Amino acid sequence: MRIAQWDILEFSRNPGHVSPPWPDGYWPRGDAPPDDRAWDRAVDAFRTDLAAMCALVADPATDLFAPIPHGDGQTILREALLVADHNSYHLGQLVVVRRLLGCWPEEG
Repeated sequence: MRIAQWDILEFSRNPGHVSPPWPDGYWPRGDAPPDDRAWDRAVDAFRTDLAAMCALVADPATDLFAPIPHGDGQTILREALLVADHNSYHLGQLVVVRRLLGCWPEEG
């Protein structure tokens, strides 16, 4: 989620951005986090990039419907919807995994 969101944000605002290679560039390296703070750094980066995408969409100077000049027909609106769709899909997966592991708060 973090890497894909970052890639979409950077594509949306940076004409010089080069996306990571698919699919390897969209997955963290290794089987385990590199250190105990890796999760916190990932969450912080995710939140920062999400806030930046929200700010881009909310900016009155942003034409949500204009094609992105360095793209091939994409618009900021399309990219924002792509972020929302991608994040919601994977957030749902995280919820399912937590429920299966028994570490999701019970409703009540």
